[in-house]
Amino acid sequence: MADTVKLISPIDGSVYAERSIAEDQAVNAAVERARAAQAGWAETSIAARGKYMLAMLEALDSMNDEIVPEIAWQMGRPTRYGGEAGGVRDRASYMVEIAEQALKAVPAANPKDGFRRYVKKEPLGVVMVIAPWNYPYLTAINTIVPALMAGSTVILKHAAQTLLVGERFAKAFEMAGLPKGVFQNLVLNHGQTEKLLASGKIDHVNFTGSVGGGRAIEKAAAGTFMTIGLELGGKDPAYVLPDVKMDHAVASLVDGAFFNTGQCCCGIERIYVHEKVYDEFVEGFIAETKNYVVGNPLDPATTMGPMAQARFADLVREQKAEALRKGATAHVNMKVERDVAGSPYIGPEVLTNVDHQMSVMREENFGPLVGIMKVRNDEEAIALMNDSPFGLTASIWTTDTDHAVAIGDRVDTGTIFMNRCDYLDPALVWTGVKDTGKGAALSAIGYDSLTRPKSYHLREEI
Repeated sequence: MADTVKLISPIDGSVYAERSIAEDQAVNAAVERARAAQAGWAETSIAARGKYMLAMLEALDSMNDEIVPEIAWQMGRPTRYGGEAGGVRDRASYMVEIAEQALKAVPAANPKDGFRRYVKKEPLGVVMVIAPWNYPYLTAINTIVPALMAGSTVILKHAAQTLLVGERFAKAFEMAGLPKGVFQNLVLNHGQTEKLLASGKIDHVNFTGSVGGGRAIEKAAAGTFMTIGLELGGKDPAYVLPDVKMDHAVASLVDGAFFNTGQCCCGIERIYVHEKVYDEFVEGFIAETKNYVVGNPLDPATTMGPMAQARFADLVREQKAEALRKGATAHVNMKVERDVAGSPYIGPEVLTNVDHQMSVMREENFGPLVGIMKVRNDEEAIALMNDSPFGLTASIWTTDTDHAVAIGDRVDTGTIFMNRCDYLDPALVWTGVKDTGKGAALSAIGYDSLTRPKSYHLREEI
């Protein structure tokens, strides 16, 4: 078993950070602290818990000037975008704001004289968050804050690619004065993580990552009866209709496909365009894509940094090469320094003459590569959007809201967007279907996933 985890920066291949893996004794001690702290934390009022969360946000904000370049060094996102502080604050603040109402006991729908009957929402206990590197603060906060607000304690295991994020969270909670043991950050390898899940000492795990990772989580947790939340792969489609506002659609979908070098859970990976506006859309999309500046993410001029790891970029190169062999046309062919096999630097690419026999239209690439297909009508577009093992989001581009809803009702996905994409609204539940996983995050429904129901049937008249 390796003694340390090394964080290799995609900027230059250097070791940016190295941390010791927690000893098994330290892991067990952390779980015991979490269990011991949980009872007292559950007795803390929701209002008081909320004050700790808001204080934690203030602490994170105070570190943002350091966090932004850290993100660039760890996973490659350009510093010009300013990190994730705004989104973290929006999501966390909303979940704090709705906690009192969302966690209220639910009275029985049919009152009966002489009885008091209701369902309380109890904390799950010890919640483990296994967070990914692509949006290292935003994805983690989706579970950390509502789990703590619901009265559970939290153990965070962050991705090796973003080791420092867990430390930032731990420091922010320490600055907020959070009671000891309520939140803890651990550096673990895969074997330790699986062992901990199999131990029965964790009550709920939330994992964001690959489909393979999700299967490993379920296998490790088998027989423990813990609850599990999984946000896994995506192959999110867009459908552009003839009545679209073209300039808005082009700019939004280019950003949705290529922001964060395409490393977005709900990023656009395939686009279906009605034949009436196909040529105009493709022309505008290609022109907008050519405006990207690929390079060192610490340079303010850079609008697209490297992918987090070279192997991720190589997967994108393989999908592009396969599509070209099968007859696709590449339109951008941007000259990017160090864009060679084995390098994380890669330019954005737009493919046409694609079909669903090509992996680029059905298999996740999680990178800056998008295929655009011409369709004749809604029926063809819907069939193609549903021809995927994934279902996180789908976006529809039209000026007719009722038409968008009618199409959305027939698309197998967790979220339907109209005239926007690649966005998460904390007031709406974040969920998926098929191989995208199971469970629900954010909104009042997210609290239901982080609590257990307990019924009270009280006879007051005898």
